[in-house]
Amino acid sequence: MTDMQEFAWQRYPHAEAYLRERFDDLVAAMPDARAFSSALLTHTGSLLFDWLDHLVLVDGEVPRQQLEQLGFEPEDVPADAGSQVLYHPGAIFPRILLRNSDGREPGATLAAAIQVEDVAAFLMANHLPETIEGTTLSPFRRASLWRDNGLEFQAVERRGHPGFVPTEMPADYPTRYLNAYERWATRPRDFEDERTGMEQTLQLARSLVSAMGTDTAAWIAFSGERTHWQQRNHAAEVQKANQDRLGMGWANHDHHTFRSSRHVFPLLVQILETFGFHPRERFYAGAQAGWGAQVMEQPVCRLAVFADVDLTPEEVEGDFAHNPLPSLQDMGTVGLWCALHGEAMLSAGLHHLAARFDFDAAAEHLASQGVDFMRPFSDFSYLRQAFSRGERWQVDASRLDRLVASGKIDEEKRTVFAEKGAIGSHLENIQRGEGFKGFNQQTISDIIRRTDPRN
Repeated sequence: MTDMQEFAWQRYPHAEAYLRERFDDLVAAMPDARAFSSALLTHTGSLLFDWLDHLVLVDGEVPRQQLEQLGFEPEDVPADAGSQVLYHPGAIFPRILLRNSDGREPGATLAAAIQVEDVAAFLMANHLPETIEGTTLSPFRRASLWRDNGLEFQAVERRGHPGFVPTEMPADYPTRYLNAYERWATRPRDFEDERTGMEQTLQLARSLVSAMGTDTAAWIAFSGERTHWQQRNHAAEVQKANQDRLGMGWANHDHHTFRSSRHVFPLLVQILETFGFHPRERFYAGAQAGWGAQVMEQPVCRLAVFADVDLTPEEVEGDFAHNPLPSLQDMGTVGLWCALHGEAMLSAGLHHLAARFDFDAAAEHLASQGVDFMRPFSDFSYLRQAFSRGERWQVDASRLDRLVASGKIDEEKRTVFAEKGAIGSHLENIQRGEGFKGFNQQTISDIIRRTDPRN
């Protein structure tokens, strides 16, 4: 079940075709960009277009009319003098910057910029001795990579910043940033009482926001969550190495998934809202799975979250993200996962990170490195999704004791979990098309059933 009235995400094939044509023209005219695009596909299984932060087009009445008809709207964010920023509110598309340029046809491409996690790492990996604009660890940095016949290709680094002007920060800012990251990364994750742990995490989130601002604090926290997840997931380690070989990092993230027990789910939502996330659509995976999710989005950081929790059919109609959820007699997939491993915001870490790839190329390349994927749970022209084979984690004996004592599992399941562990996390291979921003409601039930620890 979904909030269809407000979040009926559409597909925009004409808008995508417009962007791809102009981006492809630029890449075709720049041999270095063309070579890098090929290397990126070969070594990471990803498409250069999916890393695109923004395109710069020649301003004019015709492109403004075309972009308006395609659904783009002005965005009031900092930009270089003479530039107009446009975005598409209903789709996952890069921004457009319109800029005056003498002697070039309106609508022609002037420049493109890809987003990477760390510009310095990108320059080092690709042996590009270029100057970086913006101070170290500041909210927005950029570097010019290649120039050819008046065209330019850039890399940008964002740390919770919506604008397009490199930022200069005070001399003590890098220390403050790293201290904030250290506070989040080294926070306690193991608690006897998980409500206490979530409450302490909420207070830390508020402290980080007070020190660094909402958007930067969100960026810091999610960088830490990806690192924690990656340390416990072999597929993630392999793919991160592939992407770091070219200096990209995880800037191709699509969404992060946290799982939560019912009794602390409102606290998870409060933590996310503290970091500037807003509720989007809701999902219900069906009575058989007993699971639902609140999708949330941080618009400045361009982060999306699936917040998963056991739900009944009746509860999905209400505001389950903010109202207390009473205990249930039976555990669904998410509740059992949390009982076995802990809260995703605490000891367990993310259930999965979804990153954007060329679906087939990524699966084939990772298979050659010993990482296999389950069968796809979405397989449309505009949305393809598959989980890596689950990372099996050892289960603490005390958790199994509590589950048996409460009647949630029997002795047979206890023996299986004790000997073989239980599936903990995945890497998700996702390929989007036509700017489609949503997810496939029907197939979520299938993948949840297939990843239930009891199966």
